[in-house]
Amino acid sequence: MKGIVLAGGSGTRLHPITQAVSKQLLPVYDKPMIYYPISVLMLAGIREILIISTPSDLPNFRRLLGDGSQFGLSFSFAEQPSPNGLAEAFVIGADFVGDDSVALVLGDNIFYGQGFSTTLRTAATDLDGCVLFGYQVKDPERYGVGEIDETGTLLSIEEKPVKPRSNNAITGLYFYDNEVVDISRNLKPSARGELEITDVNLSYLRRDRAKLIELSRGFAWLDTGTHDSLLEAGQFVQVLEHRTGVRIACLEEVALKMGFISADECHALGTKLAKSGYGEYVMNVALLAGAQG
Repeated sequence: MKGIVLAGGSGTRLHPITQAVSKQLLPVYDKPMIYYPISVLMLAGIREILIISTPSDLPNFRRLLGDGSQFGLSFSFAEQPSPNGLAEAFVIGADFVGDDSVALVLGDNIFYGQGFSTTLRTAATDLDGCVLFGYQVKDPERYGVGEIDETGTLLSIEEKPVKPRSNNAITGLYFYDNEVVDISRNLKPSARGELEITDVNLSYLRRDRAKLIELSRGFAWLDTGTHDSLLEAGQFVQVLEHRTGVRIACLEEVALKMGFISADECHALGTKLAKSGYGEYVMNVALLAGAQG
């Protein structure tokens, strides 16, 4: 499976702070926002990742992430000149995806929960069609909503329904088989001129090839589209990290734990950031892993 992070858009709801920099490069407490969705793909065992963003923002992503080899990954980059819908990611990334299955994660979504890596890898291994991830919210009318039966089979998908059939919001993480590329290429733009991800999901649903995994109560799913939600996400990460002593979405640590890099390679990455608390943490993680190894 390959991975795509969609980090485009103009972040208008966050103006003026996004007038000069991509939203996905803003800090969420101690690291750039894009680290969080990248870590999700890594936890799923994905090592080839395409970053899609605007032509003006891509150079900054390249400068931040490099080619990914330092994390045992391979990053590619592609332009989305204008925000023409989430499903356009599969049109832009068709050559990158090739004949593989693919995971799409939105660049402003943050996921946190115990056992997430196991859930992701199981979903990727057992993939047959489309797997979506649902999260219980109190205001489902603001989201795409999935209705499921007791086996997890998806019965219906409604976009921002007036009377939701469930509280299961569909999050910004999607797993698809290779057919998603052709489905996306054949989509017609919606009334707002976009290739809608909901239309992709409905295509799978109509053929009984869509599944929704409910993320448990102990889980956290945050997006960072407004000033308040950006601040709240940073505070959430700060509190968790201070309480547990573990840093969320530390790419160096995830790469080490997934076996993508060695303890020595991890320590070298921390050394480059040694003057920050983040760098000290990476070095300590590497030293601990080396001692245990």
